[in-house]
Amino acid sequence: MAKCEVCGKATTFGHNRSFSMRATNRTFRPNLQRVTVVENGRKVKKVLCAKCIRTMAKTA
Repeated sequence: MAKCEVCGKATTFGHNRSFSMRATNRTFRPNLQRVTVVENGRKVKKVLCAKCIRTMAKTA
């Protein structure tokens, strides 16, 4: 579910780094939003990241 339907951007994993450089696990989640998009003359609901939504608005 947590994946952009256009670019495929999904959750990635990394570390929090404290002042002492101790590493604790964390997740980087994309800014996903449910958007209604017109595709081939039909309205379709898609899960897109904010960057793809901006790019689609530019080209339209």
